[in-house]
Amino acid sequence: MSHPDQHIFPHATGVAAKTVEKHQEPQDLVFYAGWFCPFVQRSWITLEEKNIPYQYKEVNPYKKEQHFLDINPKGLVPAVEYKGKALYESLIICEFLEDAFPDRAPHLLPADPFDRATVRLWVDHVSKNIVPGFHRLVQAQDPEQQKAHLADWNKSLRTLAEKVKGPYFLGEQFSLVDVAVAPWAIRDYVPARHRGYTREAVGGGWKEYAEVLARRESVVKTQSDLENYEDIYGRYLRDEAQSEMAKATRAGRGVP
Repeated sequence: MSHPDQHIFPHATGVAAKTVEKHQEPQDLVFYAGWFCPFVQRSWITLEEKNIPYQYKEVNPYKKEQHFLDINPKGLVPAVEYKGKALYESLIICEFLEDAFPDRAPHLLPADPFDRATVRLWVDHVSKNIVPGFHRLVQAQDPEQQKAHLADWNKSLRTLAEKVKGPYFLGEQFSLVDVAVAPWAIRDYVPARHRGYTREAVGGGWKEYAEVLARRESVVKTQSDLENYEDIYGRYLRDEAQSEMAKATRAGRGVP
C-alpha cells in the first residue's frame, strides 16, 4: 500500500522553481530537499543568503531512494552531502554552513559569544514552542481545542516578537532566529484561513516582523506558489497527515 502522503506535487513552482533550475549542476555540496517542507526552507534560505554553490536534488520523503536512506537513516529532509560526508537536521545544517563557509556573508550567528548564545536561546524557543504550536493548532479538530491552541500559539509568537529589535531579530543583521521562524511566518495563512488566526491579534510587533521576513529575498526565492501547498496542508487540517511531525503532534510530542 502506498503512503497516503506520497502523491504530493512533485516539484517546486513559481520563484522557487527558478531557484531550483539555477542549481542543477554538480557541486561539492548536494542539497537534498522537499520543496514543500518548512524545515527544508530553513537550510535553503541559509544557502541562498550566503550564496553557497550547491546542487539541488528533490526528494519525496515518503518514497525514498536507497542512497538517500544511506546518508540519512532518519529518512527526513533536509540533508546535505558535502565532499562525500552527510549531515541532516535543518538547524544543524544551517550552523554547519556558517562554519564551513566562514568567508560567505551574511553571518547568521553573531561574533560576540553572548549574542551567539542569545540567538541559540531564541532559536530554541522557535523549535520548542512556535513550530509544535503551529501543528497543534492546525491539526486540532475540536473547536474548543482550536481556541486554546490559537491562544497558546499567539502567545509564543508574541513572546518572540517582543524581543525583535527590528527590522530583524538582532536589528539590521539577519540571523539564525529569522531563518528558524521565517518558514512558519509565511505559512501562517493556513491558520488564518482555517483557525481564526490573524497577525494583528498576536500583537507585540509580530505583524510587522512577519511582513519583513516574508519580503526577504532568500525567503521569496525559496517559496513555491501557495496553491501547491493546499493539498499538503489540507491533510494536516483534517489531521490525516502521516509525516513524522504530524505523528509527533498527534502523540503529544515536540519536533521529531
